[in-house]
This record gives sequence, structure tokens and C-alpha cells, in this order.
Amino acid sequence: MKKYSKETQVGLFVLVGFLAIAYMSIKLGNVHLFGDDRYAVKAMFNDVTGLKVDAPVQMYGVDVGFVESIGIDQKSGMSVVILKVRKDVKLTDDTIASIKTNGLIGDKYVKLSLGGGDPVKPGAVLRDTESSIDLEELISKYVFGGV
Repeated sequence: MKKYSKETQVGLFVLVGFLAIAYMSIKLGNVHLFGDDRYAVKAMFNDVTGLKVDAPVQMYGVDVGFVESIGIDQKSGMSVVILKVRKDVKLTDDTIASIKTNGLIGDKYVKLSLGGGDPVKPGAVLRDTESSIDLEELISKYVFGGV
């Protein structure tokens, strides 16, 4: 009788361990299992140097989403960035999307500056954008007298 009791306790312990590992994998992996609480918005940039997939999207200094994908539109010659923004954040058609840097040599993120226009629908395109600043190019222009 005691043998089965110990085996049951070990089995429960292992089961709880697997559930904890699964939970942490889902949370840290940014996986959404039960519906998505975000909507997609496109932003068109001239240059997205240094921006990576899963980079944060911030508004007023608060994380409101992440970069889902980065691609190229061959027709317009611009970079297309798909942003996933929380559903409780309402963007307007004149929202400005800017690529900013955390610190001097930090990671890139997308900053949204809300306008006063009409609300956008999921899948809308933000055309008011500010591309990233290439720090190396700026320093080389300064050093070699191009500024």
C-alpha cells in the first residue's frame, strides 16, 4: 500500500513539473493559445535598419504590442512592418510610427504617437512614419566632414 502511495506522489510531482514547464514555455515564447487579444496594423518605412521581429511597440512609454513581421514592398520600394497592437489601444489614421533606439547602442523599438483623426480598423496602413537613424552613417559624416 505504501509503495503505491509513493509512486502516486512522484507521479503528481512530475505532472506538476511538466505543467509548470509548459506554462513558462508559453509565457516566455509569447504564444497565444486561446484567441488573440491583438490586432494587426501595417506601417510603411523607408528604412528599418536594426529593427527585429518581436521588438516592442510602445505608446507613451508603455508596451502596447510587438513587431510581428518585417518585409519589403517591391512596388513602392519601402519596408513593410506588421505591428500587433493590443485591442484596448485605439489608433487613429494620423498616428505616427517612429523607429527609436533604447539608449545609445540599444535595441530598436517602434514608438507610436497618437493623432486626433478617425480610428483605424485592423489591417489599416500607417503612412506617417519616421525611419530609424543610422548612427554609424551619422558618425562617419561628422568625422569626414559631411555634416
